[in-house]
Amino acid sequence: MTPLTLNEHRKRFSHFGHHLLMKPSLPITQDLLTIPRTLPSGPVNLIGMSRPVMLKKLLEIGTPEKQVKMRAAQLWQWIYQKGERNFSHMTNLSKNYRDLLSDKFIIEVPKVISKQCSNDGTRKYLLQIAGGHEVEAVYIPEEGRGTLCVSSQVGCTLTCSFCHTGTQKLVRNLTPGEIVGQVLIARDDLGEWKNLNGTNNETRLLSNVVLMGMGEPLYNFENVRDALKIVMDPEGICLSRKRITLSTSGVVPEISRTADEIGCLLAVSFHGTTDEIRDKLVPINKKWNIETLIKALKDYPRLSNSERITFEYVMIKGVNDSELDAYRLVKLIAGIPAKINLIPFNEWPGSPYKRSEWPQIKKFADIIHRAGYASPVRTPRGEDIMAACGQLKSETERQRKSKKEITVKAGI
Repeated sequence: MTPLTLNEHRKRFSHFGHHLLMKPSLPITQDLLTIPRTLPSGPVNLIGMSRPVMLKKLLEIGTPEKQVKMRAAQLWQWIYQKGERNFSHMTNLSKNYRDLLSDKFIIEVPKVISKQCSNDGTRKYLLQIAGGHEVEAVYIPEEGRGTLCVSSQVGCTLTCSFCHTGTQKLVRNLTPGEIVGQVLIARDDLGEWKNLNGTNNETRLLSNVVLMGMGEPLYNFENVRDALKIVMDPEGICLSRKRITLSTSGVVPEISRTADEIGCLLAVSFHGTTDEIRDKLVPINKKWNIETLIKALKDYPRLSNSERITFEYVMIKGVNDSELDAYRLVKLIAGIPAKINLIPFNEWPGSPYKRSEWPQIKKFADIIHRAGYASPVRTPRGEDIMAACGQLKSETERQRKSKKEITVKAGI
Protein backbone atom coordinates (compact mmCIF):
# COMPACT_ATOMS: atom_id res chain seq x y z
CA MET A 1 0.00 0.00 0.00
CA THR A 2 1.32 3.42 -0.97
CA PRO A 3 1.77 5.59 2.13
CA LEU A 4 -0.43 8.68 2.36
CA THR A 5 1.10 12.07 1.85
CA LEU A 6 0.90 14.72 4.56
CA ASN A 7 -1.78 16.61 2.61
CA GLU A 8 -3.85 13.44 2.21
CA HIS A 9 -3.64 12.84 5.97
CA ARG A 10 -4.82 16.39 6.56
CA LYS A 11 -7.75 15.97 4.17
CA ARG A 12 -8.87 12.76 5.88
CA PHE A 13 -8.55 14.32 9.34
CA SER A 14 -10.42 17.43 8.18
CA HIS A 15 -13.26 15.30 6.78
CA PHE A 16 -13.44 13.27 9.99
CA GLY A 17 -13.54 16.43 12.13
CA HIS A 18 -16.25 17.89 9.88
CA HIS A 19 -18.29 14.71 10.29
CA LEU A 20 -18.07 15.01 14.08
CA LEU A 21 -19.16 18.63 13.95
CA MET A 22 -22.16 17.73 11.81
CA LYS A 23 -23.40 15.18 14.37
CA PRO A 24 -22.64 16.57 17.83
CA SER A 25 -23.61 14.67 20.92
CA LEU A 26 -25.49 16.52 23.62
CA PRO A 27 -23.11 17.87 26.28
CA ILE A 28 -23.72 16.25 29.64
CA THR A 29 -21.12 18.10 31.65
CA GLN A 30 -19.71 21.58 31.58
CA ASP A 31 -17.53 20.91 28.55
CA LEU A 32 -16.25 24.39 27.82
CA LEU A 33 -14.47 27.03 29.81
CA THR A 34 -16.61 29.97 30.78
CA ILE A 35 -15.26 33.25 29.51
CA PRO A 36 -13.31 34.84 32.38
CA ARG A 37 -14.50 38.25 33.42
CA THR A 38 -11.87 40.92 32.96
CA LEU A 39 -11.74 42.47 36.39
CA PRO A 40 -11.98 46.25 36.21
CA SER A 41 -9.07 48.26 37.49
CA GLY A 42 -9.72 50.76 40.23
CA PRO A 43 -12.29 50.54 43.04
CA VAL A 44 -13.54 47.10 44.09
CA ASN A 45 -17.26 46.28 44.28
CA LEU A 46 -18.43 45.53 47.83
CA ILE A 47 -21.61 43.76 46.72
CA GLY A 48 -21.10 40.00 46.82
CA MET A 49 -17.93 40.27 48.89
CA SER A 50 -17.86 37.75 51.75
CA ARG A 51 -17.36 38.94 55.31
CA PRO A 52 -13.80 37.54 55.62
CA VAL A 53 -12.77 39.19 52.35
CA MET A 54 -14.38 42.49 53.36
CA LEU A 55 -12.53 42.44 56.68
CA LYS A 56 -9.27 41.87 54.83
CA LYS A 57 -9.96 44.66 52.33
CA LEU A 58 -10.89 47.13 55.06
CA LEU A 59 -7.67 46.35 56.91
CA GLU A 60 -5.70 46.88 53.71
CA ILE A 61 -7.03 50.44 53.30
CA GLY A 62 -6.02 51.35 56.85
CA THR A 63 -9.09 50.60 58.97
CA PRO A 64 -7.90 50.14 62.60
CA GLU A 65 -7.93 46.47 63.53
CA LYS A 66 -10.08 47.14 66.62
CA GLN A 67 -12.74 48.78 64.43
CA VAL A 68 -12.75 46.53 61.38
CA LYS A 69 -15.51 44.11 62.45
CA MET A 70 -17.77 46.99 63.44
CA ARG A 71 -17.12 48.81 60.14
CA ALA A 72 -17.87 45.68 58.12
CA ALA A 73 -21.14 45.18 60.03
CA GLN A 74 -22.11 48.81 59.40
CA LEU A 75 -21.43 48.45 55.67
CA TRP A 76 -23.45 45.24 55.46
CA GLN A 77 -26.41 46.91 57.15
CA TRP A 78 -26.27 49.92 54.84
CA ILE A 79 -25.93 47.82 51.68
CA TYR A 80 -28.15 44.81 52.37
CA GLN A 81 -30.72 46.06 54.89
CA LYS A 82 -31.14 49.68 53.80
CA GLY A 83 -30.28 49.36 50.11
CA GLU A 84 -27.83 52.27 50.24
CA ARG A 85 -25.24 52.54 47.46
CA ASN A 86 -23.81 55.97 48.16
CA PHE A 87 -21.08 56.11 50.79
CA SER A 88 -21.79 59.79 51.48
CA HIS A 89 -25.22 58.83 52.89
CA MET A 90 -23.76 56.43 55.47
CA THR A 91 -24.05 58.92 58.29
CA ASN A 92 -22.78 56.72 61.13
CA LEU A 93 -19.34 56.74 59.46
CA SER A 94 -17.02 59.73 59.68
CA LYS A 95 -16.70 61.93 56.60
CA ASN A 96 -13.00 61.09 56.23
CA TYR A 97 -13.76 57.35 56.34
CA ARG A 98 -16.60 57.76 53.83
CA ASP A 99 -14.22 59.56 51.49
CA LEU A 100 -11.68 56.77 51.89
CA LEU A 101 -14.32 54.12 51.11
CA SER A 102 -15.46 56.07 48.04
CA ASP A 103 -11.88 56.17 46.79
CA LYS A 104 -11.25 52.43 47.25
CA PHE A 105 -14.63 50.77 46.68
CA ILE A 106 -17.83 50.93 44.68
CA ILE A 107 -21.33 49.59 45.38
CA GLU A 108 -22.81 48.47 42.07
CA VAL A 109 -25.54 46.12 40.90
CA PRO A 110 -26.22 44.90 37.34
CA LYS A 111 -27.79 47.45 35.01
CA VAL A 112 -31.51 47.07 34.32
CA ILE A 113 -31.90 47.08 30.52
CA SER A 114 -35.63 46.51 30.56
CA LYS A 115 -38.52 45.49 32.78
CA GLN A 116 -41.65 43.77 31.54
CA CYS A 117 -44.81 43.39 33.57
CA SER A 118 -47.24 40.54 32.94
CA ASN A 119 -51.00 40.78 33.22
CA ASP A 120 -50.75 38.50 36.27
CA GLY A 121 -48.28 40.80 38.07
CA THR A 122 -45.12 38.87 37.20
CA ARG A 123 -42.11 41.10 36.50
CA LYS A 124 -39.20 40.12 34.26
CA TYR A 125 -35.92 42.01 34.43
CA LEU A 126 -33.33 41.94 31.65
CA LEU A 127 -30.03 42.75 33.33
CA GLN A 128 -26.65 43.66 31.88
CA ILE A 129 -23.56 42.45 33.71
CA ALA A 130 -19.82 42.94 33.22
CA GLY A 131 -18.70 42.33 29.67
CA GLY A 132 -22.04 43.43 28.25
CA HIS A 133 -23.63 40.02 28.82
CA GLU A 134 -27.28 39.72 29.80
CA VAL A 135 -29.30 37.57 32.17
CA GLU A 136 -32.93 37.52 33.24
CA ALA A 137 -34.55 37.45 36.67
CA VAL A 138 -38.26 37.07 37.39
CA TYR A 139 -40.36 38.27 40.32
CA ILE A 140 -43.60 36.33 40.93
CA PRO A 141 -46.12 37.81 43.38
CA GLU A 142 -48.48 35.44 45.18
CA GLU A 143 -50.90 35.81 48.04
CA GLY A 144 -48.86 36.18 51.21
CA ARG A 145 -45.48 35.85 49.52
CA GLY A 146 -43.33 36.98 46.63
CA THR A 147 -40.69 34.84 44.93
CA LEU A 148 -37.67 35.97 42.94
CA CYS A 149 -36.34 33.52 40.36
CA VAL A 150 -32.59 34.16 40.11
CA SER A 151 -30.08 33.20 37.37
CA SER A 152 -26.65 31.73 38.11
CA GLN A 153 -25.06 31.58 34.64
CA VAL A 154 -25.24 33.40 31.31
CA GLY A 155 -26.69 30.65 29.16
CA CYS A 156 -26.40 26.98 30.06
CA THR A 157 -24.39 23.95 29.01
CA LEU A 158 -26.98 21.27 29.77
CA THR A 159 -29.17 21.63 26.64
CA CYS A 160 -32.34 20.31 28.29
CA SER A 161 -34.55 19.97 25.23
CA PHE A 162 -37.69 21.48 26.81
CA CYS A 163 -35.91 24.57 28.17
CA HIS A 164 -35.38 27.83 26.26
CA THR A 165 -32.21 28.69 28.20
CA GLY A 166 -30.76 25.39 27.00
CA THR A 167 -30.72 26.70 23.43
CA GLN A 168 -28.33 29.50 24.45
CA LYS A 169 -24.68 28.55 24.71
CA LEU A 170 -22.96 28.94 28.05
CA VAL A 171 -21.06 32.23 28.19
CA ARG A 172 -19.85 32.39 31.78
CA ASN A 173 -20.69 31.94 35.45
CA LEU A 174 -22.14 34.83 37.40
CA THR A 175 -20.13 36.26 40.28
CA PRO A 176 -21.55 36.37 43.83
CA GLY A 177 -22.15 40.11 43.38
CA GLU A 178 -24.10 39.53 40.16
CA ILE A 179 -26.28 36.92 41.86
CA VAL A 180 -26.93 38.99 45.00
CA GLY A 181 -27.41 42.04 42.78
CA GLN A 182 -30.54 40.47 41.27
CA VAL A 183 -32.14 40.40 44.73
CA LEU A 184 -31.18 44.02 45.41
CA ILE A 185 -32.56 45.16 42.04
CA ALA A 186 -35.91 43.47 42.72
CA ARG A 187 -36.10 45.20 46.09
CA ASP A 188 -35.32 48.51 44.41
CA ASP A 189 -38.15 47.98 41.96
CA LEU A 190 -40.60 46.89 44.65
CA GLY A 191 -39.71 49.92 46.78
CA GLU A 192 -39.23 47.55 49.67
CA TRP A 193 -36.26 49.05 51.49
CA LYS A 194 -38.30 51.59 53.40
CA ASN A 195 -40.61 48.80 54.65
CA LEU A 196 -37.95 46.55 56.14
CA ASN A 197 -37.53 48.04 59.61
CA GLY A 198 -39.51 46.01 62.06
CA THR A 199 -41.00 43.64 59.50
CA ASN A 200 -40.52 39.90 59.20
CA ASN A 201 -40.31 37.58 56.21
CA GLU A 202 -44.05 36.95 56.12
CA THR A 203 -44.82 40.58 55.31
CA ARG A 204 -42.08 41.15 52.75
CA LEU A 205 -42.94 41.65 49.12
CA LEU A 206 -39.83 39.62 48.28
CA SER A 207 -39.96 36.77 50.76
CA ASN A 208 -38.50 33.83 48.82
CA VAL A 209 -35.62 33.21 46.42
CA VAL A 210 -35.35 30.29 44.01
CA LEU A 211 -32.27 29.42 41.98
CA MET A 212 -34.36 28.37 38.99
CA GLY A 213 -33.37 31.00 36.43
CA MET A 214 -30.76 30.72 33.71
CA GLY A 215 -28.00 28.16 34.24
CA GLU A 216 -27.20 25.15 36.43
CA PRO A 217 -26.43 26.48 39.95
CA LEU A 218 -24.30 23.50 40.95
CA TYR A 219 -21.94 24.14 38.01
CA ASN A 220 -21.26 27.51 39.66
CA PHE A 221 -21.23 26.15 43.19
CA GLU A 222 -18.77 28.43 45.00
CA ASN A 223 -20.24 31.67 43.66
CA VAL A 224 -23.81 30.53 44.34
CA ARG A 225 -22.85 29.44 47.86
CA ASP A 226 -21.15 32.75 48.65
CA ALA A 227 -24.10 34.74 47.29
CA LEU A 228 -26.67 32.75 49.26
CA LYS A 229 -24.70 33.18 52.47
CA ILE A 230 -25.21 36.93 52.07
CA VAL A 231 -28.91 36.43 51.32
CA MET A 232 -29.27 34.32 54.49
CA ASP A 233 -27.04 36.43 56.76
CA PRO A 234 -28.99 38.06 59.64
CA GLU A 235 -27.07 41.30 59.01
CA GLY A 236 -27.37 40.81 55.27
CA ILE A 237 -30.59 40.32 53.31
CA CYS A 238 -31.81 38.13 56.16
CA LEU A 239 -33.95 35.49 54.45
CA SER A 240 -34.38 32.16 56.24
CA ARG A 241 -32.61 29.25 54.54
CA LYS A 242 -36.03 27.58 54.35
CA ARG A 243 -37.16 30.41 52.08
CA ILE A 244 -34.42 29.68 49.55
CA THR A 245 -34.63 26.81 47.09
CA LEU A 246 -31.83 25.67 44.82
CA SER A 247 -32.87 23.70 41.75
CA THR A 248 -30.47 21.30 40.06
CA SER A 249 -30.77 19.08 37.00
CA GLY A 250 -28.89 16.41 38.93
CA VAL A 251 -25.20 17.25 39.40
CA VAL A 252 -24.83 14.35 41.80
CA PRO A 253 -21.34 15.08 43.26
CA GLU A 254 -22.47 18.52 44.47
CA ILE A 255 -25.82 17.52 46.00
CA SER A 256 -24.49 16.51 49.42
CA ARG A 257 -22.21 19.55 49.40
CA THR A 258 -25.28 21.75 48.95
CA ALA A 259 -26.66 20.55 52.28
CA ASP A 260 -23.34 20.91 54.09
CA GLU A 261 -22.18 24.29 52.76
CA ILE A 262 -25.43 26.12 51.91
CA GLY A 263 -28.25 24.44 53.81
CA CYS A 264 -31.13 25.73 51.69
CA LEU A 265 -34.02 23.66 50.35
CA LEU A 266 -33.38 21.43 47.35
CA ALA A 267 -35.37 20.92 44.16
CA VAL A 268 -34.55 18.52 41.35
CA SER A 269 -35.49 18.93 37.70
CA PHE A 270 -36.65 15.34 37.26
CA HIS A 271 -39.03 15.30 34.28
CA GLY A 272 -38.68 11.65 33.25
CA THR A 273 -39.31 8.26 34.84
CA THR A 274 -37.10 6.18 32.53
CA ASP A 275 -33.49 6.77 31.51
CA GLU A 276 -34.55 6.68 27.87
CA ILE A 277 -36.91 9.64 28.29
CA ARG A 278 -34.78 11.55 30.79
CA ASP A 279 -31.71 11.22 28.54
CA LYS A 280 -33.62 13.21 25.92
CA LEU A 281 -35.23 15.77 28.23
CA VAL A 282 -32.34 16.24 30.69
CA PRO A 283 -29.14 15.03 28.96
CA ILE A 284 -27.06 15.18 32.15
CA ASN A 285 -28.90 11.92 32.93
CA LYS A 286 -26.41 10.22 30.59
CA LYS A 287 -23.71 10.95 33.16
CA TRP A 288 -25.72 10.50 36.37
CA ASN A 289 -28.73 8.34 35.62
CA ILE A 290 -31.97 8.05 37.56
CA GLU A 291 -30.71 5.28 39.85
CA THR A 292 -27.58 7.28 40.77
CA LEU A 293 -29.58 10.48 41.30
CA ILE A 294 -32.22 8.81 43.49
CA LYS A 295 -29.50 7.26 45.67
CA ALA A 296 -27.88 10.67 46.17
CA LEU A 297 -31.25 12.17 47.12
CA LYS A 298 -31.98 9.40 49.63
CA ASP A 299 -28.60 10.14 51.22
CA TYR A 300 -29.20 13.92 51.30
CA PRO A 301 -28.04 15.05 54.79
CA ARG A 302 -30.92 17.47 55.44
CA LEU A 303 -33.67 15.12 54.30
CA SER A 304 -36.65 15.08 56.69
CA ASN A 305 -40.42 15.45 56.73
CA SER A 306 -39.98 19.15 57.49
CA GLU A 307 -37.43 19.65 54.71
CA ARG A 308 -38.73 17.71 51.77
CA ILE A 309 -37.06 17.54 48.38
CA THR A 310 -39.13 19.05 45.59
CA PHE A 311 -39.29 17.05 42.38
CA GLU A 312 -40.04 19.33 39.44
CA TYR A 313 -41.82 17.56 36.63
CA VAL A 314 -42.69 19.36 33.40
CA MET A 315 -45.80 17.94 31.76
CA ILE A 316 -45.17 17.34 28.05
CA LYS A 317 -47.89 15.93 25.84
CA GLY A 318 -47.24 12.36 24.74
CA VAL A 319 -43.71 12.30 26.16
CA ASN A 320 -43.78 11.89 29.94
CA ASP A 321 -47.41 12.42 30.98
CA SER A 322 -48.93 8.94 30.92
CA GLU A 323 -50.55 7.32 33.91
CA LEU A 324 -47.78 4.70 33.77
CA ASP A 325 -45.26 7.54 34.16
CA ALA A 326 -47.10 8.70 37.28
CA TYR A 327 -47.00 5.22 38.83
CA ARG A 328 -43.31 4.87 37.97
CA LEU A 329 -42.57 8.25 39.57
CA VAL A 330 -44.28 7.22 42.80
CA LYS A 331 -42.25 4.01 42.88
CA LEU A 332 -38.96 5.81 42.18
CA ILE A 333 -39.30 8.32 45.02
CA ALA A 334 -40.59 5.84 47.60
CA GLY A 335 -38.90 6.51 50.93
CA ILE A 336 -37.95 10.11 50.10
CA PRO A 337 -39.84 12.89 51.94
CA ALA A 338 -40.90 14.81 48.87
CA LYS A 339 -43.43 16.88 47.04
CA ILE A 340 -43.91 16.89 43.28
CA ASN A 341 -44.42 20.15 41.45
CA LEU A 342 -46.20 19.46 38.17
CA ILE A 343 -45.34 22.15 35.63
CA PRO A 344 -47.43 22.44 32.47
CA PHE A 345 -44.92 22.86 29.63
CA ASN A 346 -44.46 26.50 28.66
CA GLU A 347 -43.93 26.78 24.92
CA TRP A 348 -41.32 29.05 23.36
CA PRO A 349 -40.35 29.86 19.73
CA GLY A 350 -39.09 26.70 18.07
CA SER A 351 -39.94 24.38 20.96
CA PRO A 352 -40.49 20.80 19.80
CA TYR A 353 -43.07 19.94 22.45
CA LYS A 354 -46.67 20.70 23.42
CA ARG A 355 -48.25 21.14 26.84
CA SER A 356 -50.11 18.15 28.25
CA GLU A 357 -53.89 18.37 28.15
CA TRP A 358 -55.41 19.53 31.45
CA PRO A 359 -57.48 16.33 31.97
CA GLN A 360 -54.28 14.30 31.62
CA ILE A 361 -52.42 16.55 34.07
CA LYS A 362 -55.25 16.06 36.56
CA LYS A 363 -55.10 12.25 36.20
CA PHE A 364 -51.33 12.36 36.75
CA ALA A 365 -51.69 14.59 39.82
CA ASP A 366 -54.43 12.39 41.31
CA ILE A 367 -52.23 9.27 41.11
CA ILE A 368 -49.41 11.03 42.95
CA HIS A 369 -51.78 12.51 45.53
CA ARG A 370 -53.35 9.12 46.26
CA ALA A 371 -49.84 7.79 46.92
CA GLY A 372 -49.50 10.32 49.74
CA TYR A 373 -47.47 13.06 48.06
CA ALA A 374 -48.40 16.70 47.60
CA SER A 375 -48.73 17.27 43.87
CA PRO A 376 -49.55 20.92 43.19
CA VAL A 377 -49.92 21.92 39.55
CA ARG A 378 -47.96 25.10 39.01
CA THR A 379 -50.07 27.86 37.52
CA PRO A 380 -48.23 29.24 34.48
CA ARG A 381 -47.10 32.78 35.32
CA GLY A 382 -45.73 35.46 33.03
CA GLU A 383 -46.32 33.56 29.80
CA ASP A 384 -47.27 36.75 27.96
CA ILE A 385 -43.77 38.17 28.60
CA MET A 386 -41.84 34.88 28.18
CA ALA A 387 -41.11 34.78 31.91
CA ALA A 388 -42.60 31.37 32.72
CA CYS A 389 -40.61 28.32 33.78
CA GLY A 390 -38.26 27.21 31.00
CA GLN A 391 -38.71 30.36 28.90
CA LEU A 392 -35.79 32.54 30.05
CA LYS A 393 -33.08 33.56 27.62
CA SER A 394 -30.84 36.60 27.09
CA GLU A 395 -32.42 38.84 24.48
CA THR A 396 -29.28 39.90 22.61
CA GLU A 397 -27.49 36.57 22.91
CA ARG A 398 -30.22 34.38 21.49
CA GLN A 399 -28.37 31.78 19.44
CA ARG A 400 -31.55 30.80 17.68
CA LYS A 401 -32.15 27.26 16.52
CA SER A 402 -34.89 26.08 14.22
CA LYS A 403 -37.59 23.78 15.52
CA LYS A 404 -36.20 21.06 13.23
CA GLU A 405 -32.69 21.40 14.70
CA ILE A 406 -33.96 21.34 18.28
CA THR A 407 -36.07 18.27 17.50
CA VAL A 408 -33.07 16.45 15.99
CA LYS A 409 -30.87 17.28 19.00
CA ALA A 410 -33.58 16.08 21.38
CA GLY A 411 -33.77 12.76 19.54
CA ILE A 412 -37.53 12.94 19.05
